[in-house]
Amino acid sequence: MIEKMKAVCIVAQDSHKEELLTTLRDLGILHIAEKQAADADVLKRFSMLSHLSLELKDYAKEENGETTTLSDEQFEQMYQNTVRALEQMTMIKEKRTDLVLEAERIKMWGDFDAPMVKRLCDQLDLHFYRMEKREYKRIKQDAHIKWIRLSPVEKMETVAVFGRLDTSVRAMEFVIPPKGFSQLQEEIKHCDLQLSSCEAVLREAAGHLNSYAAQLLKTQNDAEYSSADRSLAYQNGLVWITGYIPNAEKEAFINAAKEHNWAWLMNDVQQGDENVPTKIRYNKLTALIKPVLDILGTVPGYAEYDISFWFLAFFTLFFAMIIGDAGYGLLFLIGTVAVHIKSKHVTNVTLLFYLLSGATVVWGALTGTWFGLEGAMNIPLLKSLVIPSFANYPEYFGLSATTTQNSVMKFCFSIGVIQLALACVMNIKRKICRHNLSWLSDLGWLLSISALYLMVLYLVIGQNIQLGIVGAVVGLGFLLVVLFGGMEPGKTFGQGLKAGLGNTFTAFLDTISAFGNVMSYIRLFAVGMASLAIAQSFNNMASGFHGALVIVGAIIMIIGHVLNIVMGFLSVVVHGVRLNLLEFSGQLGMEWSGTAYNPFRDRTKNK
Repeated sequence: MIEKMKAVCIVAQDSHKEELLTTLRDLGILHIAEKQAADADVLKRFSMLSHLSLELKDYAKEENGETTTLSDEQFEQMYQNTVRALEQMTMIKEKRTDLVLEAERIKMWGDFDAPMVKRLCDQLDLHFYRMEKREYKRIKQDAHIKWIRLSPVEKMETVAVFGRLDTSVRAMEFVIPPKGFSQLQEEIKHCDLQLSSCEAVLREAAGHLNSYAAQLLKTQNDAEYSSADRSLAYQNGLVWITGYIPNAEKEAFINAAKEHNWAWLMNDVQQGDENVPTKIRYNKLTALIKPVLDILGTVPGYAEYDISFWFLAFFTLFFAMIIGDAGYGLLFLIGTVAVHIKSKHVTNVTLLFYLLSGATVVWGALTGTWFGLEGAMNIPLLKSLVIPSFANYPEYFGLSATTTQNSVMKFCFSIGVIQLALACVMNIKRKICRHNLSWLSDLGWLLSISALYLMVLYLVIGQNIQLGIVGAVVGLGFLLVVLFGGMEPGKTFGQGLKAGLGNTFTAFLDTISAFGNVMSYIRLFAVGMASLAIAQSFNNMASGFHGALVIVGAIIMIIGHVLNIVMGFLSVVVHGVRLNLLEFSGQLGMEWSGTAYNPFRDRTKNK
């Protein structure tokens, strides 16, 4: 559930600013309303520490041997050495790259004393060229050109010419470098030694990643404090700050305010206040979906719904239907058990995968899908678990493929209408409690969606329906949406009616969109069938190898099923999440525009 918030304003004497911030930080319940950016130097240090931590992970051993955290003074010395080492490595690598390129350029000319040759060239106006044989014959015939033939370089004629060749001659001039090949090689070796020395510093620093983590946390807390400090307002010797606290923490705040002699004002949050943060209180069940929502970065608005439970329920079903294979579900289950045993503790992610794996096994067993193998239906136990009308191998149950496919599609559409109808019921319940007459428009949507569901069954699987009755119900639903869609508290009936009639065309388009929303649930059937077809294709490919080539067949089967699993996970993200965040949430009117509750406090871990 979304916790109720209170808006607060806290006032103290300017001279007690430090005490105010420190107490609020220790209290850890105030979400600052308009938080300002932290000090640039603190942010720069945090960015640098983050960058160094990532760089040092490449030099760390498998086990970080640090047993005690460095003091601030010890860390600062190591930190500065590490920064210098990284800066030197960057410059040395750039220099080495230039040296290597130059060495490659002159390598073909052999080793020579570059300064001496440069002096000779300057004194005699001597230039070195490479050219094709045709150009070489041309300069041989030109009496005005004074030249000396040299040994060929990369099978091209090479000459030393007194003076520059005319631009009409197609030749490549060799620019004398300031250093010869052997000198460049020595400098490259010296760069390698310098790089090794820098890497030794980084390897030593990588043994103190725990200290880096501690400093990152300290700097993050410094940034939070700096941000809070900059968010204070000042006037006439007073300092104040505004924000929000959870209603459940009201007593703790009042006690702290009395103890520190703050002046304060607390009110209910105003309707339409877009700065109110959202704090969701999860129970043991709904906490399972929190990792998914965190990855998606979605936060409902304060005035919106907490759909954690429904998201979890439908997401689990969508996951099972999209993956669709009990064999894959068993693999997920085995992997989850292995991770559980290795980590020796249970997390929400672990429990979520237990749930998703189990659901996938159940759905796969009900459809008779085990790694896409038709032979699984020859096993009595596996065959007995199948619901015949959902079977992916209907011939084993005396049914046609069309019959079973229509049953699964009807099931998908039924899930869709249930989820969308649930959204309508949730809106109706909330609006009735708030004496909002627009609940009748949601009733209209409930009628329209239910009737459109029947229309979908008629168009897709040919189910007999009374078209006249269905059309009448859709029309009634549309009428309710138009007449009551603009109603809301604070408006007269006439004003609401006028607003609703003004949105008639929009309501018409939304009704068409509702038909598309119901239809979109067919993706559960389509993606599941595609996954089965891919698994069967790789199985058929693998079955074509016999004898000594059976290993090749096994490799093809393993690679094929791994790819199918990966594509299945992608499909869950694309389709399974979409149905919750777009179709369901859209019917609820959710925009997911909330700001997560993030109180000013001392953090105990990096985030």
